[in-house]
Amino acid sequence: MSFMKPICAAAAMAASLSLGLAAPASAKVEGDTIILGSAISLTGKYSTNGIHAQNGYELAVKQINDAGGVMVGGKSYKFKVVYYDDESTPARGAQLAERLIKQDGVKFLLGPYSSGLTKAIAPVTEKYKIPMIEAEGASRSLFTQGYKYLFAVLSTSEQYLASAIALAAEVAEKNGKKASDVRIAMAFENDPFSLDVRAGVVDDAAKFGMQIVIDDKLPRDLSDMSATLTKVKALKPDLLVISGHSKGAATAARQLKEMRIDTPMVAMTHCEAAQVTAKFEGASEGLLCPTQWAETLSYKDGYFGTAAEYDALFKKTFEGYKSVPYQSAQASAAVLVWKDALERADSFDIGKVRDAIAATEMDTFYGKIKFSPQGNNVAKPMVLRQIQGGKYNVVAPSKWASHEAVHPRNPKY
Repeated sequence: MSFMKPICAAAAMAASLSLGLAAPASAKVEGDTIILGSAISLTGKYSTNGIHAQNGYELAVKQINDAGGVMVGGKSYKFKVVYYDDESTPARGAQLAERLIKQDGVKFLLGPYSSGLTKAIAPVTEKYKIPMIEAEGASRSLFTQGYKYLFAVLSTSEQYLASAIALAAEVAEKNGKKASDVRIAMAFENDPFSLDVRAGVVDDAAKFGMQIVIDDKLPRDLSDMSATLTKVKALKPDLLVISGHSKGAATAARQLKEMRIDTPMVAMTHCEAAQVTAKFEGASEGLLCPTQWAETLSYKDGYFGTAAEYDALFKKTFEGYKSVPYQSAQASAAVLVWKDALERADSFDIGKVRDAIAATEMDTFYGKIKFSPQGNNVAKPMVLRQIQGGKYNVVAPSKWASHEAVHPRNPKY
């Protein structure tokens, strides 16, 4: 899964930097190289997705550099990203963001992994008026704080499982029932992203008059959800929804198999990032997985080509991927926005670059990107995929669907 050679060792990063020395304010550009910075989870509970995001950043940097780089003031520049390991800890992330800005003189940031880490870092970048383009913090509460220097390429979290609720209503009506007959079990991590996903599920369920029969929080270490699944076995809900990042998804897939849970619809976030098809082949069959991006969608750009071409290039570049996590795709998209904004600003002036980011309106292999005044991307929808025959097929919304949803799901325990 490494990019040529491992790029995520914190020690190696430390060796490449002049730690503890104050950098001049102009250190954002060194010779013909534009320095981007990112505090990202390379160890700790979010490390799986942190590495997926880092791989996405590095693939875009390589693609842009190989294609001639970034043109500013009539000169071509390369990108380079300086990484620090935030250890999946918000306080550490905030500390490292300040270190990048104050000690290393980095003026352009890429985001960390997760909404919690983004929430910790955003006040720092706002304090120093440093633009951050982030790809992994979807919590809607990030975009209600009045931040002027935070921009996100991804759809916000309340949209993640909306398609699953709508699909459950559609299936119920096809089977001669009412949408309000659907009974839902929920299990969510106690973190900003998952709690926002939960809020979206609660709102959407209320619209259809659905009953929530289980509303549990996952344990802090995300290693055991058997208490919730014991209730699921007893109460037999129509739909089980789960959100606990990649570790929570892996735990859910494993314990669904171990406890032989036969809930007809199961929707969970982070299926691809947790590699549930590789680790739990057969048992993952029929799972519904929301995604920010899919290789079958008709998105394309001049950097990677089509979504399918990005998918092929990523798998060729990094070993061990049966499917490309959307976390990687959106990380690559964030780097593309930096290139586009710098070229439109035609300047390294932070204010001009920030305004160019705010005015972004572009098509990418990942989808359309256009920022609201609050900084979130308002141009790209979420889609829902179902694992069918070990493959992720888009089943909702219907206008994007490549396949019909299988109901009830058909795991092979």
